[in-house]
Amino acid sequence: MPSTPADLAHLTNQLLWAALALGAIFGALAQRSHFCTMGAIADVVNLGDTTRLRMWVMAIAVAVIGFNAMVAAGWVDAGKSIYGGPRVLWASGLVGGVMFGFGMVLASGCGNRNLVRLGGGNLKSLVVLLVLGLSAWATLRGVTGVVRVATVDQWALVLPVSQDLPSLLARASGGSVPQLALGLGLVLGGGLLAWSLASADARKPGVLLGGLGSGAVVLAAWWASGVMGYLPEHPETLEPTFLTTASQRMEAISFVGPVAAGMEWLVFFSDTSRHLSLGVAAVIGVVAGACVVAVVRREFRLESFRDPADMARHLVGAVLMGVGGVTALGCTVGQGISGVSTLGLTSFIALAGIVLGCLAGLKFLMWQLERSA
Repeated sequence: MPSTPADLAHLTNQLLWAALALGAIFGALAQRSHFCTMGAIADVVNLGDTTRLRMWVMAIAVAVIGFNAMVAAGWVDAGKSIYGGPRVLWASGLVGGVMFGFGMVLASGCGNRNLVRLGGGNLKSLVVLLVLGLSAWATLRGVTGVVRVATVDQWALVLPVSQDLPSLLARASGGSVPQLALGLGLVLGGGLLAWSLASADARKPGVLLGGLGSGAVVLAAWWASGVMGYLPEHPETLEPTFLTTASQRMEAISFVGPVAAGMEWLVFFSDTSRHLSLGVAAVIGVVAGACVVAVVRREFRLESFRDPADMARHLVGAVLMGVGGVTALGCTVGQGISGVSTLGLTSFIALAGIVLGCLAGLKFLMWQLERSA
């Protein structure tokens, strides 16, 4: 544990470099494998193809197994994560999830996909991310944040223990949280992994790379934040601390809040009281990693909006993703992989909302196409 300011600064820099590297790997994998949640759901709806859906589920499975194995080993505590705690924000998760899911269809992909596309030269994604970040910033601290706190955040269920399934089952049965975490992680994660690998298409190298690799990156981010970056006693405050996280709690890979935090960091760069966070470093890494792969594979190309209607659709989608992502406490990666890996109830609700919103968005686009035909 660091005992001097110099040691603390050195550890902080190590964490930020680790987050940058993990983000770069995540972006490179997504560019190479076309990892995309919205695309995965669209493939099922429009083509009946489950390959990319199995890739996404594969990533969830790896994160679930790995995170709960770390809980069983005593390395991390789900209740100390941003997705833990006794307050189940069921309305925020559902409403925010639906908004985000619908928005990502209009914006041609979630926050992660737009970061990857930006790395590949897509200027539409730059506009989407700027609007997403501004909307998320407003929902964290601005006008839509006031509305969020006064409405959906009020409709919550407060439990006697942390909302993760191992803690709930331990209270109900008198069992051990570590043992239940290991058992649930293996059963639920193993089941998801078995389903993912049941298709021959999902066992192709590119799909395995995207699914297993993305899940492993999320798991590594949990370790960096919850083990490497955890101080039982901060040398200055003497309080338990998770270094360089925006929430002051354990975090993994997520993109909506960090995009907003990245904009804030740029705007207030000269303010020495503000510091770079793990999430912002990971966002920068995703763009860089995707860019490298796009250039190497000769996939880098500039792209802009087709017409004003295309731009308007993307702007609306970006606003919905920014507001919805903050309200739901995460995106398709933040809640869909990182959050679900903790087996938290709010994360399951948010994931269901994202999927429902995405399905509604796809139906809306189909209706628009039929109407214009």
